[in-house]
Amino acid sequence: MEILEKTEPIIIFIAIITGLELSDISILNNNSESLITLFLCLMLYGLFLEVPIKDLKNSFKNVKFTSTSLIINFIWTPLLGYFLGSLFLKGNIDIFIGFFMLILTPCTDWYLVFTKMAKGNVNLSLSILPINLILQIILLPIYLILFFASNNSMNYYELGYSILIVVIIPFVLAQLTKFILKNKEKLNEKITNFFSNCQIIFLAIAIFGIFNSKGEIVFDNLNSILLIFIPLILFFIINLILDFTISKKIEFTYEDYVSLTMTTLARNSPLALAIAVNSFPGRELILIGLVIGPLIELPVLYCISKILTSIKKRY
Repeated sequence: MEILEKTEPIIIFIAIITGLELSDISILNNNSESLITLFLCLMLYGLFLEVPIKDLKNSFKNVKFTSTSLIINFIWTPLLGYFLGSLFLKGNIDIFIGFFMLILTPCTDWYLVFTKMAKGNVNLSLSILPINLILQIILLPIYLILFFASNNSMNYYELGYSILIVVIIPFVLAQLTKFILKNKEKLNEKITNFFSNCQIIFLAIAIFGIFNSKGEIVFDNLNSILLIFIPLILFFIINLILDFTISKKIEFTYEDYVSLTMTTLARNSPLALAIAVNSFPGRELILIGLVIGPLIELPVLYCISKILTSIKKRY
């Protein structure tokens, strides 16, 4: 693992604490919100540069793995997430929405690191990445409308505008960059590496902006925010058991079992955060709920990778 990947939870935690500590400084407070969208867009631009969309066809080469992971990620997980949210977070609809958005978006980066750590099939995990990215962009607004439109929690115009600004435009720019630089491999590699290395920095600056401008909201709702840890831990436990059971039933190899586990457990909170920033203006608890996720997710995935490695021979 790279240094930044190892320390990502620490970097996020420092960004949160620093933002809260400096929330009384007016010059920072007044400009924090303008930083959030900008740096989330830069982060997603770097993500889209890395994702091999041209290799989308590879997702369908292993039909058994692809169909299993897609059913878990995009049919089972939304239903589980809504059930757990209804059980523990119904009293705070904004925290509930933040949790649901976190659960619905499969990871597109660090899950590969944990797959490698647990001796899984990295190539198989990589093959599923493009379709996971495309489907979560398409299905996230659909599921939000399906589950939350009835309680007037959704503004369709703002949701569409957010996806245009923070997803579609960075995606198009990333594809244009790759097209323009397709015959300039060294320059393409330098640009991609730069944005790849800076993704966590861009995310940390955006998170700093969120907590710097909304420090009072955090302290006023601390109990509600901490509640998100309960359904999140239950999500990991339930899906970990489900992945093991299914992998045994359909006779996955250990390597493919690890790949299934990581792609169905790791979540893509930065993408969900970028969409939420402009989709739910004035509802900062949704953003805060999304930011809290990685603080528990990354240490849990690290522990799971060690557990999987320890059962490799017995599997």
